[in-house]
Amino acid sequence: MSQKLQGKVAVVTGASKGIGAAIALHLAKEGASVVVNYSSSKDGADRVVAAIVDNGGKALAVKANVAKFEDVQHLFAETKKAFGKVDVLVNNAGIYEFAPLEAINPEHFHKQFDLNVLGLLLTTQEAVKLFPAEGGSIVNLSSVVATTPVPNASVYSATKGAVDALTRSLAAELGPRHIRVNAINPGMVETEGTHTAGITESDFRKQIEQQTPLGRIGQPRDIATATVFLASSDAGWVTGQTLLVAGGYR
Repeated sequence: MSQKLQGKVAVVTGASKGIGAAIALHLAKEGASVVVNYSSSKDGADRVVAAIVDNGGKALAVKANVAKFEDVQHLFAETKKAFGKVDVLVNNAGIYEFAPLEAINPEHFHKQFDLNVLGLLLTTQEAVKLFPAEGGSIVNLSSVVATTPVPNASVYSATKGAVDALTRSLAAELGPRHIRVNAINPGMVETEGTHTAGITESDFRKQIEQQTPLGRIGQPRDIATATVFLASSDAGWVTGQTLLVAGGYR
């Protein structure tokens, strides 16, 4: 069976754990060489790289806080040095913090917008310089909260609304260069992060599951397989789209 991403090079931001790690592993399984970006968890990133290499794939871990321009330049300099090009960029790095209106301050705002929105723009800006003439694919990780915001998450929801808008704008701008830009909008997904935040065992989870036609929250592989589709030539005529991967929750 031929691999969908044979000979391709993929950069996945925030790939040391959770959804990002699953995406990196699935892209590698389809033949891509993967740059596993991380900001703080070197151990996690090294584990993802080891898993890919153990399965006969190629991978490299690169530390970079994508909210910082110099770090982003470093990320793509290392990518170029190792693999020479980029065919797939997955903008997965992101942060969420919940706060009621009265608790919002400039720090809460900038922490999320700098990573979730500015970071996405900076990585895209550098990545496209390394895309080949035949183009490639950019997949942005958005969220169902972009269109179905929840209370106490106004800033986070606003960042994801911005990601959806950026996805459409960049798709129009980069289309002539054969670079497709799409977003995946996951519902609640069980990750290390949701366990740490206490969400996985919460009433909030039960409430979401009751409102989800498929009756469960997501697993990282649910998002990873959708990312493979958008990254591959299977989605060759798909751009500027937001794909809700949320078990029917909307």
